[in-house]
Amino acid sequence: MTEAKVTQVHNTTPQEFKEAIIADFRTELQLFCKSIQPIQQQEYLTREEVAAILKISMSTISEWNKNGILNPYRLGNLIRYKQSEIDQALININNKKTA
Repeated sequence: MTEAKVTQVHNTTPQEFKEAIIADFRTELQLFCKSIQPIQQQEYLTREEVAAILKISMSTISEWNKNGILNPYRLGNLIRYKQSEIDQALININNKKTA
């Protein structure tokens, strides 16, 4: 024979209990949705775009490539730079100036 399980909640109406469960569920669902947000697609920039953003010459871009300040990605004859790496390079350059 199967026993019936009973849970008792004191000092709470059925409606309050239901609303508390729904509120907790919504909070957990929002946290879950934030954790599965799609990763933004990486943006790639040309040498000219990077030079314009950094306000430097094309020869400076070439020097920074050789010195490892910038990290170019090559696809055949095309050279591209990740926007996030350009932002990080600016931070690194500023940190070296202040140190």
